[in-house]
Amino acid sequence: RKFTRRCRRRTVLSRRLPVHNGRVCSLACHLATSAVVIASRPPRIVGTMSRALYAPLRALSSHATARPGTVLRPPHVAPQATAAETVAVAGIRVDKHLKDVVDNVIMPGTNVNSRIFWQGFAAIVHDLAPRNRQELQRRDQLQRDIDSYHRMHRGQPHDPAGYKAFLKDIGYFAVPSSAEPVAVATENVDPEIASIAGPQLVCPVDNARFIVNACNSRWGSLLDALYGTDAVPGDRSGPYNANRGIKVFDEAHGFLDRTFPLAHGASWSQVEHLFVSADNGLAARLEGKSTVISLQHPHQFSGYSGARDAAESILLRNNGIHVSLEVDRSSPVGSTHKAGIKDVVLESALSAICDAEDSACAVDAEDKIRAYTNWHGLMTGTISVPMAKGDKQFERRMAPDRTWKTPNGNNDVSLPGRALLLCRNVGPHMYTDIVTTEADDAPIPEHFLDAAVTVLAAVHDVRGSSPLRNSRAATPSVYVVKPKMHSPAEVALVDELFGRVEALLSLPANTVKIGIMDEERRGSTNLPEMIRAACHRVCFINTGL
Repeated sequence: RKFTRRCRRRTVLSRRLPVHNGRVCSLACHLATSAVVIASRPPRIVGTMSRALYAPLRALSSHATARPGTVLRPPHVAPQATAAETVAVAGIRVDKHLKDVVDNVIMPGTNVNSRIFWQGFAAIVHDLAPRNRQELQRRDQLQRDIDSYHRMHRGQPHDPAGYKAFLKDIGYFAVPSSAEPVAVATENVDPEIASIAGPQLVCPVDNARFIVNACNSRWGSLLDALYGTDAVPGDRSGPYNANRGIKVFDEAHGFLDRTFPLAHGASWSQVEHLFVSADNGLAARLEGKSTVISLQHPHQFSGYSGARDAAESILLRNNGIHVSLEVDRSSPVGSTHKAGIKDVVLESALSAICDAEDSACAVDAEDKIRAYTNWHGLMTGTISVPMAKGDKQFERRMAPDRTWKTPNGNNDVSLPGRALLLCRNVGPHMYTDIVTTEADDAPIPEHFLDAAVTVLAAVHDVRGSSPLRNSRAATPSVYVVKPKMHSPAEVALVDELFGRVEALLSLPANTVKIGIMDEERRGSTNLPEMIRAACHRVCFINTGL
C-alpha cells in the first residue's frame, strides 16, 4: 500500500514517472514488497508498467506464500492510523504518533502550549481549507477551458492574438491590484539570500546523513575537488600521487592569481612565506627574494589565526565569499608546498533547501515524522548520524562556526560553519490523511500541516535556544520554499497561512519568509502580481524553466 501511495504521490507532485530524482533504489524495495500483489493479478492491472518489469516482479514474489491480494509489509513500515490511533482536537483528527512527536519532541523549549497549538491549527484548517479547495477548482476550470479551446482549434494554424484574447477572457491573466510598480519590502533577510550570490543545494530532509552533509557543505576543499575529479586530467586512482598533487596546486595557484592577485604581477606559485605585516596587511615573501609584497587589493585580507609571523590560516574575501588558506608545513600536503599551504578551503554552498516535497515523497505519518524530526534537529543543532569507516565508529554532526582574528588582531571574525537552511513544504495541491476533519473524515491540505510544524520547529532557532544559529538576521527569519504556485490568489492564501501560523506561535509578523517557485506557465505569466501578493515576506524567486 505504501508503494502505491508513493507512486500516486510522485505522479501528482511532479507529473513524471514515479521513480525519478535518484529515488530508484528507495522505491525498488517497495517494488519488491508489492510484488506479491502485482504478480498475483493479471498484467492489465499494472497499467503502464511493461511486461519486462512485470516478469522480474513475479520472480521476486515466487518465494512468498500469500493469498492473492495480500500485501507483505516490511517491519519498518507502519500501517496508516486507524480511528483508534488518532486524536480528536477541536474538530480535526490527528495521527497519534505524529501528535506525540510534535508535543513531546518538537514543541518542548518553544514556550508553545500543546492545547493552544492544536486548537489554533484546527481553526486554520477550518478557515482556510475552503479557499485552498476553491483555488484548486479554479485551476481545474481553467484547464478544462484550455483543453476545450485546443480541441475546437485542432488542425488549425496557431493564432497568437486570438489565443491571448481567449486567455484574457477566461481570467488566465491576473488583473493588477495596483497601478504602482511591484516593490518588495521584505526585511530581516540573511545576506546569503539578500546580498551574496552563491551556490544553493537541494537535499531531501528525510535522509539525515544527506541533509547533515548538505548543511556542512558551507566550506569545501578546493584541493580535494580538483584532485578527486577530472577537473584536473590524469589518473586519480591509488594512493596519493605527488605529480598529480603538483598539477592540482598549479590549478589552485591560478585560481588565487585570478581572484586574489598579488601586487607587482607576482604569482601565488612563487610565495614561500605568508605573515601579517606591521601595518596589519597580508604580506608574502617570494621564493629567492628578500622583498615582501602584499595583495593587489589589500581589503581582500579579512583575518588570520595563529601567530602573526606564522599564520595557521589566512582568511581572504571576494564579492562577499571567503577563502581560507590553511598552512601547516608538517602535514603531508603542506610539506610539499613552498609556503606550507596544506589546503585552500572555499566558502561553497551558502544555502541549502531541506526538501520535504518531491525528493522526500512522504506519504504517511512515519515519513512525515522522519522529515519533521530531522528539520527539528537542524533547527536545534542536535541532529547526528552514526557513521562507520572501517573499524572506526563516530557520529556526524552539524559543523561549528569558524573563527579568525581581525587583521589588527584586536577582535574576532566569526563566520557560519553551515549553509543557511530553508525548508521546502509541499504545494497547495497536495492533501494528507495524517490529519482529517472530524465531521467528514476528509484529508486536509498538507501544506497547512507543513507550515505549522516546520515553523514550530524553527522557533528554537528564532528565539535563540539553538547553540548553532541558522538565521543571523537582526530579527531572525524562517525560510519556507513554496512550490507549484499558480496565481497571485494562491500566494495570497499562503501569505495569510503564514500570518496565521506566526500569530499562533507568537512570532513577529513576516518572520516566515517565502521563496516562490516559479515553475508553472500561469505562475510565470502572473509573476509580478504573485510577488505583490507577498511583498512583505517574499525573499527569492526560483525559476524552473
